[in-house]
Formats: sequence, C-alpha cells, structure tokens
Amino acid sequence: MSTTNKDLKIIKILWGIFGGSIFAAILYIYSVNINLFNLYGELPNFETLENPVIDNASKIYTADGVLIGKFYKYNRSFVNFKDISPKLLNALIVTEDKDFYKHSGISLSGLMRAGILSILFRMNRGGGSTITQQLAKILFQTRTSDQYKGLLSDIPLIKVLVYKTKEWITAIKLERLYSKQELLAMYLNTACFSSNSYGIETAANNFFDCSQSDLTYDQAAVLIGLLKGPSFFNPIRHPQRAQDRRNHILALLRQNGFISEEECKKLQDLPIQLSLKQDKRNIAPYFKEYIKKVVSQWGEKFGYDIYSDGLQIYTTIDSRVQMHAEDAVCEKMKIIQERFEKHLEGKNPWIDEDGEEIEDFIENNMKNTDTYQNLVDKYGAENVQTYLYEPRKVKLFSWDGDVEQEISPFDEIKYNKHFLHTGLVAIDPYRGEVKAWVGGINFKHFKYDHVKQGKRQPGSVFKPIVYATALDNGMSPNDFVVDIPITFHNSGNPWTPKNVSNRFSGERYTLRQALARSINSISAFLIKKFSPKLVVDYAHRLGINSKLTPLPSLCLGSQDVSVFELTNSYCTFMNTCIKTEPIFISCIKDKHGKELATFVPMQEEAISESTAKDMVYMLRGAVEEVGGTFVRLSDEIKKNNQIAGKTGTTSNQSDCWCVGMVHGLCTGIWVGGENRCIRFRNLRDGQGATVARPIFEDFILRLYADPDVPYKKSEL
Repeated sequence: MSTTNKDLKIIKILWGIFGGSIFAAILYIYSVNINLFNLYGELPNFETLENPVIDNASKIYTADGVLIGKFYKYNRSFVNFKDISPKLLNALIVTEDKDFYKHSGISLSGLMRAGILSILFRMNRGGGSTITQQLAKILFQTRTSDQYKGLLSDIPLIKVLVYKTKEWITAIKLERLYSKQELLAMYLNTACFSSNSYGIETAANNFFDCSQSDLTYDQAAVLIGLLKGPSFFNPIRHPQRAQDRRNHILALLRQNGFISEEECKKLQDLPIQLSLKQDKRNIAPYFKEYIKKVVSQWGEKFGYDIYSDGLQIYTTIDSRVQMHAEDAVCEKMKIIQERFEKHLEGKNPWIDEDGEEIEDFIENNMKNTDTYQNLVDKYGAENVQTYLYEPRKVKLFSWDGDVEQEISPFDEIKYNKHFLHTGLVAIDPYRGEVKAWVGGINFKHFKYDHVKQGKRQPGSVFKPIVYATALDNGMSPNDFVVDIPITFHNSGNPWTPKNVSNRFSGERYTLRQALARSINSISAFLIKKFSPKLVVDYAHRLGINSKLTPLPSLCLGSQDVSVFELTNSYCTFMNTCIKTEPIFISCIKDKHGKELATFVPMQEEAISESTAKDMVYMLRGAVEEVGGTFVRLSDEIKKNNQIAGKTGTTSNQSDCWCVGMVHGLCTGIWVGGENRCIRFRNLRDGQGATVARPIFEDFILRLYADPDVPYKKSEL
C-alpha cells in the first residue's frame, strides 16, 4: 500500500509538532534554569546545593549519658547513612521510589504512571516524584520560599508546572553532586514525620521511644507511611488509617522479597503499639534554661546556632542526683506550703514589719508578674485593665496537680503570690561540677530561677565567711570569745546586733561553739576586729561574686547573694582552700561527634589549707556541738557519717537557708516568698533549721538509698 502525498504531509506535520515540542520543552527547561526575565524564580545555586542548610536539634546530655532536652527550630537529629536501619531503607524504597538506584533524579516510569493512570484513567497511583525530587522540595522549599518565586509563581496551574520543573532540575543536580547513599541519608534526616518529629531518629524516638536502628519492620512501615501524609496518617490521631497504610507497606515489602508471607501476615495482624517519648519526665527545666543562655552566648562567639546546628551538649548534671533533688523539693515543699497556709489562718501572707497585711500589695506588685506581662503581650499595655478582672479558664498550680478554674488574671496573680518558692543547687566541690539544679517549685507556672537569677539576704549562712576571715588571720577554732554586746558607730548612729534570744549570756564560747549556735554577738565581734572591708575581700576570694558593701551588718548576712555563689563559697572550704569556678558543661560536640569545646573549672587558692580544714571542722559543729543548728538531723543520716553545714534565717523570717556538706557534695537551699514581705509570722515556724534543712536531709537520704549514685557515707 503506497503512501500518498496527503499521508506524507500528515507525517511531516506530526514530526514537526513532535520536534517542535521537544525544542519547546528544551527551551522551556533552559529558560527555567536561567530564570529568564525572572518569570520562574531562582534555583538553588551550586554553593547552596553543595552545602544545604539542614536544621538539626541540639541535644543536652547529663554526665551519666541521659538525654534530658533539646533546643531546636525543627526537632531533628542527624544520623549517618551507615547507621540507618536496612529495614527503613527497604521500606522507603519499595514505597516511595522503586527505581531509586536506576534513575538520575527523574523516573520516566513514575511520570508515565502519574500521567497516564492518574490523569487519563483517574487512578491514584502517586505523583511520580522520586525520592531525590522530594528531597529537593524539602531542602530548598522551592514551593514556599520567597527567594525561589518568580512572576509566574502565583498563577494557578502554571505555578504547579514551574514548581515541578524546578524540582526536576534540582533533583538532577543533586544526583550529580551526591551519591545515592548520601541522598537517602539526607532525605531521612530532613523529612517531617508529624508530631514535631523531623528526621527519622527523632520520629523513632518520639513514637516508639527507641533509636531508628532498633525499629522492627512493622514500626519502620508506620514511620515510612507518614511520608505520604504526616497528619493524615498520624498514628496518634488516626490509628486506623496509620494501620492500613502500614499494612500496605508490609505487603510491598513481601512482594519485593524482604519479608516472607508468614511474617507479613503476622505483622499485619499486630496493632500499632506506640511508646510516646512525650510522656517521659522532664527533668532539670531551670538548668536547661540556663544552659540555653550559656551555649547561645558561646555560639554567637564561635559561629554556632544552638537551634539548628545539632550540637551535642554534655553537662555535669547527674540525672539520678537531679531527680532525687527534685523529688526531695517536691515532697518537702508541699509539706512546708501546707504548714504555711495553716499558719496564716486564712490571712494573706504579705505583711509589714508589724505583722499587718499590706494594703494594695497586689495592685502595686502585679506588673512584675508573668500573668500581667502575658496580658501586655497579648492585648497591649494600654488595654490590660480591660482584661485584668475578666474571668477566663486557666490551669493553676497546686501541689496535687494542675487545677482548672475560671478566674480573672488579677485573682490568678493573688493566688500565685501565696506560694513559697525554693532554689537548690548541689556541687561537687573537688571537681567543680554542678550535679543538681532545682530553680523553683514548678517551671511551667513559675519561670524565675532561684538558683542563679534570684538573690536574697543569706542571714547566718554568711557567717562562715566572717569566721574564715578570722581563722585566716591568726585565730583558731578553740579560741574563746565572750557573748557580750558589740556596738558599732556609723556616722554617729550606734548599732548593737541582738542575739536570737534577745539576750547576751556573758559566757565564753569557742569559735566552733559560737558558729554552731549561730551567736550574733560573736560574729559581730569578729567583723569589728578584722573589719568589714576584709570580710568583703574574703567573701570574693571564696566565691561570692555579688557586689558587697563593707558594712558591719554584713556579719549577719544583710546583703543579697545567690544560692549558687553562696554554695560555691562553702565548696572552697571542702576543696582544701582552692576556690573553683563551677562548670555546668563538660564539652560540646558537633552533630557528627567532633569535639568543638571542652570546659574545665578555673581554680585559685583562696585561703590557707589549714584555714579550710579548720572551717570544715567548725561547720561540723552544727551537728556535733550542743545547741548546733543541725543537731536535730535524724540518726539515719548521722550514723557512720560526717556532716557539716549552716542554717540561716533573715530578719522577719523572709528568707530561710541551709548549706549542707557531705562527702563529695555541697548543697545549698533557699526557701522564701516571691516577695520579701511574704513570710512566716514567727521564728519558730519560719527558720532555716525547720524550713530549708529538712529538704537537705531528705535529698541526702535519697542519695544514700540509691545504690547507683556515687555518694556514700564517709568522713569529710
């Protein structure tokens, strides 16, 4: 059968259309690649492709290797390809891109399937995107980032074609730059798996509380199933959808020979059993907040971003010691609060020097509260009054768990002011490492950190610094001083410190006995003998960094210091005269495990070795001397053990303190109201020995009862 001229003409036209289409397609792809007239928007350049920005969460570890928190924009953890589970890789490839190892970024069979089956026959067989194309979309956000948008980017239908074309081009470039293994690793490290889980390691950790390397095939199938629709197939919100998707992937694994028919059926019959990481206890929240500040400052100096560079931050905190500290605070502060409320007899706790309630206290102090600042942030300072007295549902803190109430912000502030607060820090005096840090009673409701951020009058716990000054300048623990009035004349105004008993016995006491009984007159005698200026000098030598004014009242602890620095000054006594600047972080590594920085405590000799040893002996007097402020410790903690320390109470019971020393650990504790006027009304109920010291005792007993912690009874 001969071909007619008409047929030849049609063939030529068809070839012309075909050739023209090919030429037009090439021209179109070229124009997209060079962003002709800015119609399409830029493509990632060579440098960007070689160094894609992948935000990784920075992790915080304790000294005993427990992950206690992360800092991130996206909750993502990096995993090297060699460590990725083969089960995950198999499930990923059979589900998302069977031809992954054959194509160079674009799968023609996938495109044909998407075009013919999905469009012509209206059968949903996927979009034809390869893993590399999906990676290009995730890495460079080509569909959402303004830097990749052009003049045609907002035109319906056309923009989809432009997006796809740019992803094709980017995928081909990625295939030229990276190996298949590198592409798979990047994809699994960057993909979103819903529930704030970015990257496969974080997803495995959050959904199954394990590393991705430990996933079973059915667990791997659940996570890979999320890639098609992270929200739609979320196993928490849509368990049946997630199970159906998982079973489909298991069937694909069976079809491709990765699991047997029997294994497939067995796994498909299993329900999805999640072990959600979010349910785990959140420890050391105040400490982590401080670490965030410290590492952020370090990062600014050396060019690292704590939220995106995947740093591994190894701290000095011991997770077991930290949890025992938190448990001791929780148990004892609940009892102290109950005692405080009973003691108030229904009255408000903010009282003046005469014990009378302060009028308009809440009105005058509410602007400094978190509740008030939240209103300002939400409605603006000029509109706060409109909402201040408007009831709304909120969750309030209580020692029996959060309670939901309909209450106005004003009444919420008033409610929160009734609570007593605390700060506890425990330091290894020999290594200079912080081992526990409890900044308050509940971080969710009370963000203020009472370990380092807050400063209050230390009262009698400052006295050991006065005594150390005396010992380092010629006196000894066995020297006698008489309990008589000591008067100071400042600018013509005489001041005579009173003893707690409001009387002077006239008896002679050794310095050890006087410190154990916390006799004010003898502390006054010592500061008068050696001068307030010298005491300030020794305070700074020992570890107090706060500014101190050289006044006689310093002998009674009249000037504000933090729990952290006061505890550290006692560590100098335990560390045989060496003052150590405590550290919170031992080292920082990058996401690959390369060490970026190590931290060692700065040390210097503060006092003589004999003075330091004598001070530990003196502070043991609180337990061993008649009338010592630690003598009421239980026999359980005292038996076969040496303990030293000091309690303190400021005027009007505003601040209750305790610093306790056992072998290997020095612990400082403060308890008080958010404002100084919030306090116990009498010394019997509100002194350091009855409020702060029980927390110390409970904490140490918990440590001794735990065989896994390294702190045991011993000599100091």
